[in-house]
Amino acid sequence: MIAYIKGSLAYIQDQTAIIDVGGVGYLIHVSASTLSRLPPRQGEVQLFTYMQTSENGQSLHGFLTQEELRLFTLLISVSGIGPRVASAILSTLSPSQLIIAIVADDVAALSKAQGVGKKTAQRVLLELRDKIKTTDTWDNAGKEMQPFQNLGSPDTSEKQDAIDALLALGYGRTEAMQTVLEIAEENMTADQIIKQSLKKLSK
Repeated sequence: MIAYIKGSLAYIQDQTAIIDVGGVGYLIHVSASTLSRLPPRQGEVQLFTYMQTSENGQSLHGFLTQEELRLFTLLISVSGIGPRVASAILSTLSPSQLIIAIVADDVAALSKAQGVGKKTAQRVLLELRDKIKTTDTWDNAGKEMQPFQNLGSPDTSEKQDAIDALLALGYGRTEAMQTVLEIAEENMTADQIIKQSLKKLSK
C-alpha cells in the first residue's frame, strides 16, 4: 500500500499528474480541484494516494489532503460509484461542501457533479448519511478554511441551535449550515450567530 508520494511535479497530462521521485515517474489520477492547486512544474508536491486494483490493472489516485482521500474512499464505497464519479464529485464540491450536502440531504448539490444524476445522488446520501457525523461538518470546515474563514470554534450546540432557528424561519438546511459556518466565531452565543446570519442572508 502506498500511503503518499512526495516528489517534484514533472508534468500534467489531462486528469493526471506525473510525480518524479528519485528518477521514477508516478502517474497519479487527480480531481480537477486537486489539479488546480498543484504547484508549478518542478515544484515539490505530496499527494496522499489510493491504489485501485481492477481487472484492467492498477491505478493511483492522489489528493492534497487526507480529508479528501477519506471522502474519496467513502464515495467509492457507495454501490455504483467508481473513482471517476467520486473524482467528479470532489471536483465540484469541496470536502466541507460535500459533508454539508450529505448532512443536509441535499440532492441538488450532489447532482451538479458531472455524471451524477438524481438517483445516484440519492444513493450517495442514503449510504453515507450514517457514516458522516454532524460533528464532521464543524471539524472539517475549520480545517479547510475556504470559504469558511471565520469559523473559529464556538460550541457545537450553539451552532446547531442557530441552524435549527434558521430552519424554523424557512431557510434551507444547506443554506443555513453554510451561513452559520461562515458567521460563527469562538464564544458566540446562538442568539448572536442567528442575528449575524440573518443580516448576511438578508443581503
